[in-house]
Amino acid sequence: MDNQDFTTTILVDQTPKEAFDAINNVKGWWTENLEGSSQKLNDEFSVRFGTVHYSKQKLVEIIPDTKVVWLITDSKLTFIKDQNEWTGTKITFDITERGKQTQIRFTQTGLVPQIECFRDCSNAWTDYIQNSLFSLISTGKGHPTKKEMETKTDINV
Repeated sequence: MDNQDFTTTILVDQTPKEAFDAINNVKGWWTENLEGSSQKLNDEFSVRFGTVHYSKQKLVEIIPDTKVVWLITDSKLTFIKDQNEWTGTKITFDITERGKQTQIRFTQTGLVPQIECFRDCSNAWTDYIQNSLFSLISTGKGHPTKKEMETKTDINV
């Protein structure tokens, strides 16, 4: 059976180092609602999207200019029945040279069509990777979710 984990790929004109640096600038492309650090091995950070999404990530593998892997150690997605559906999944960014370009392949291992979040989460990831991360790498400016007021981000985890 084919691997059904969600994956999306972008191709940019910048170097693998520029792609690697942009990926690790999570506030620059995913969300400004980030606490913690996302730069080096064993760093941990959490993100919030209002009361709808909370997740905590740990950097479990970093190969400079080649690969970044996050393990989701905790999650609460209030828009689905199993609110901890992301917990234990992994997010991988594989960076490879393709001629004069750089390819970034994003995969969330465990985000498969059989789980409730797949449609909404894969649509959101496609937008963040193909638009915001692509823009951050290509132009230096991504389109992350903007910082929210503290009263709007309260979520009981």
